[in-house]
Amino acid sequence: MNHIIFGGSGFIGTHLKRYINETLALPDQVYSYDIRKKVSDGFTELDIRKAISVNIPDAANSIIYNLAAVHTTPGHPDHEYFEANIYGAQNVCDFARKNNIETIVFTSSIAPYGASEEYKTEDTLPMPNTPYGISKLTAEYIHKLWQAENPAKRKLIIVRPGVVFGKQEGGNFTRLYESMKKGFFFYPGRKDTIKASVYVKDVVRILFETAQKELPGVVTFNLTYFPAPTIERICETMAEATGVKAPKVLVPGWALKSAARSAYTGGRLLGKKIAGIHPDRVKKLMISTNISGEKLSQSPYHLQFTLKEALLDWFEDCGRNGLY
Repeated sequence: MNHIIFGGSGFIGTHLKRYINETLALPDQVYSYDIRKKVSDGFTELDIRKAISVNIPDAANSIIYNLAAVHTTPGHPDHEYFEANIYGAQNVCDFARKNNIETIVFTSSIAPYGASEEYKTEDTLPMPNTPYGISKLTAEYIHKLWQAENPAKRKLIIVRPGVVFGKQEGGNFTRLYESMKKGFFFYPGRKDTIKASVYVKDVVRILFETAQKELPGVVTFNLTYFPAPTIERICETMAEATGVKAPKVLVPGWALKSAARSAYTGGRLLGKKIAGIHPDRVKKLMISTNISGEKLSQSPYHLQFTLKEALLDWFEDCGRNGLY
């Protein structure tokens, strides 16, 4: 069996490759592709925005994991989300067609649900309101069209992860930990904001297991704790796991948005970019991602790490010297 990872040098991709290599024995092979020009062993440079032409022995006996995406929001011109996520989906599906590959695992996002406080399940009508969310939902339908061409044989697993955290993420949870460690973090506007989230080790296991065990057809899973934790619970659990102090201060939302707008505007006038300060990003902090993980929790692929166990495991992986 071949395991073909598009987006293989990214955060989830590197964890997935490691998990597969540690789980399987020869003759299974892992092929990892990514656009990133960086030092990394075991992956080949490839741009999925262009037609994919790679030669893999016994290619029909393969599973495709499509992780490749432009995803940071805000952070890119609108057209980059559409080019990478829509053209990429089309080219990955064309590659599967050409090589008679019958299983694709597609990592989508919770962004297609749109930004709102309402509780959302896999059956909720998606209403994306960002270029990223629109491009990801379009990519889901491109993959579904591929599966529908041969529904008796083709298998499509769509996963919609919340915030994925773990070693080498360099993202939201890492920044949260560093802010708490320095005593700089405060609750932005409210403490009860729900933040759908999931540990990267659970994510890669689920990607692998669903590809192995699901029958032909289409299945969609939200990947998040059930129920999804609040920002207060995340902070308090992180404090318990790592020994830093839990935050206490709450800053009114209007004050935070005003400060962010002023800092961002001032930075632009001075020709400087202030890391992490963007009015849209601050607004996102105060909106819940109230995503249901109930379907996953009742499936054979349910999460194996609680929030605290995940943070403790990550802390141990970092030699109990922080979360990075």
